[in-house]
Amino acid sequence: MSSFSIGVDLGGTNLRIAAYNRASGILETILLPTRLAAGRHAVVEDICTGIRGLLERWSGEYSLTGIGIGTPGPLELPAGRLHSPPNLPGWDGFGLRNEIEACLGMPVIVESDANVAALAECVLGSGRSLGLDSLCMLTLGTGIGNGIILEGKVWHGANGMAGEAGHLTIDPDGPACGCGSYGCLEAYASATAVRRIALEAAAAGRAPGIAALAGRNPEFTTLDLSDLAEQGDADAKRIFEDVGRALGIGIADLVNTLNLPLYVVGGGLANAWRLFAPTLLAEVRRRSYVYRLTEPGSSVLDSGASEGTRIMAAELGADSGLLGACILPYTMSKTKQDGLEARSSRRA
Repeated sequence: MSSFSIGVDLGGTNLRIAAYNRASGILETILLPTRLAAGRHAVVEDICTGIRGLLERWSGEYSLTGIGIGTPGPLELPAGRLHSPPNLPGWDGFGLRNEIEACLGMPVIVESDANVAALAECVLGSGRSLGLDSLCMLTLGTGIGNGIILEGKVWHGANGMAGEAGHLTIDPDGPACGCGSYGCLEAYASATAVRRIALEAAAAGRAPGIAALAGRNPEFTTLDLSDLAEQGDADAKRIFEDVGRALGIGIADLVNTLNLPLYVVGGGLANAWRLFAPTLLAEVRRRSYVYRLTEPGSSVLDSGASEGTRIMAAELGADSGLLGACILPYTMSKTKQDGLEARSSRRA
């Protein structure tokens, strides 16, 4: 019997649950609002109800490989415990993995949403296209997520908290960040930061085009701002150039530290890649001697080095988090699988 998995993409606004088969892709998706106002136990019940429904509909045709869950962090692993997640207020200290396992009566794998998005990009997106099994991914959304994949596996670090490049310091005297530090990458290159910077420029009278946009649409998005930049507005263009500069500083540090073959930029703000990529790449080239030695067309590659350094936009779009949660059970080591089976048998 062919196998299937179930993936859960838990977000602050929406909850998506899917059945997945490696040959056929996503078999069925359930989309629900995340009922944060009803409390975390209500959200867990929604997750478990959705999973049970998919198990009932697909277990006759496929055997279950496992259940993967992607959640906003910070996330402590292997406990699967959340620590003050900005997108899930009131969930500090919540043992998400244990709660779902107790509700379902079976083991699950809990992972950060940035890690599962990076895993999907590696296995199904640009990593697959380039024949690579290692990458570093930044996801530009409300904040900046980061996932590191080494030889096809998520790199967790000592406590499951590796991959917080959104909190690299770009300017120690920069604006306050929600993490408690100052001048973090997230404070310059997230969608939240871009909108804040645009509003500040409009309020100061430095950006009449942006002020007009805000007057027409007070809830304008970064997509609206990128459209304005594409139409030639110099102030909007400058904001995205500054995004590229901040990303370039951060990615240069990652290149110098990790020396991975691929660095990928995804998330909603990546739709503006054409606007910020030139300054991003120029900044990385200026600040990273490793990149200068290994970028496409470099002398090191000409001399026969096996891998260069590529920096590019992600291939997968908004489904990367859900796809990553779905493929998570397929990428686990035999040791981890045995551990899950042992937990399951102890409950039985």
